[in-house]
Amino acid sequence: MPYSRIGAVAHYVPNQVVTNHDLAKIMDTTDDWIRSRTGIEERRITQTENTSDLAIAVAEKLLQQAQLAPEAIDFIIIATMSPDASMPSTAAKVQAGIGASKAFAFDMTAACSGFVFALATADKLIRSGAYQKGLVIGAEVTSKMLDWTDRSTAVLFGDGAGGVLIEQTMRPHFLAESLHTDGSRGHTLTSGASPLASPYSQGQAKKTAIQMEGRAIFDFAVRDVATSIVQLIEQSGLDKHQLDYLLLHQANQRILDKMARKMDLPRAKFLENMMHYGNTSAASIPILMSEAFEQGCLTLDGSKLVLLSGFGGGLTWGTLIVKI
Repeated sequence: MPYSRIGAVAHYVPNQVVTNHDLAKIMDTTDDWIRSRTGIEERRITQTENTSDLAIAVAEKLLQQAQLAPEAIDFIIIATMSPDASMPSTAAKVQAGIGASKAFAFDMTAACSGFVFALATADKLIRSGAYQKGLVIGAEVTSKMLDWTDRSTAVLFGDGAGGVLIEQTMRPHFLAESLHTDGSRGHTLTSGASPLASPYSQGQAKKTAIQMEGRAIFDFAVRDVATSIVQLIEQSGLDKHQLDYLLLHQANQRILDKMARKMDLPRAKFLENMMHYGNTSAASIPILMSEAFEQGCLTLDGSKLVLLSGFGGGLTWGTLIVKI
């Protein structure tokens, strides 16, 4: 029976660094205000590259790392809430950009849970036996979705991309998963509304920038997501102390602090990099994973037991326990 494993991991971020002090020059905020509430110190903001450009850079790195020709890739899944356009998909642009002529490609929209949802989907494609290798990339240019006069949201987000090569193996590496959606609370985090605009409609223009009920989202993360993670660990039959690292969506340092306490696990196991990148939505977990690989925390030989968990708009949340 075929299984899947992560065979390569990479990330790419724009060159432009925007610090909290830079933001204080264009909006009513301060470094202390942002840092004390979120842990974020700086973020990357693209000047010329769109979402597909970031994703292509990651795809090229993955191919190089795995020493694969583009034609060896069977599928490409791009997790994003900030695509270049509705069509063609960002994944289609990546497929063309790297010359993966034999791959089918599609986007997946699940906001900050997108990478986990996409990776879970890719696992099933590989385990079907029909496909050998795929690319799963989270890529976001959230800067084009923000109201840059709204300090409650504009200070939180950044641009970037990260992803993995997922490939067939004969030993299980994906050990447990839990995926959830609660659309009844979707109004607490919204973006990109498309109002009716036909000659026959009575649609009215709506704000399309990211809007968030901060307290509701914070409570959702530390209550619902943390509970879901604990339940998955228990259902998997694993001891939580077996986990080497927890790679959670990088939204807020205080969320990680509270989750660590609620789960009664050492805070050091909760890796973090939001201080340098802010919230990069679907890109946050793979960027974190890639940096952990570069720093030697992960070796991609299946020796580390890692929990991945994303949560955000939808509302969506999802967790995977994976040997990496």
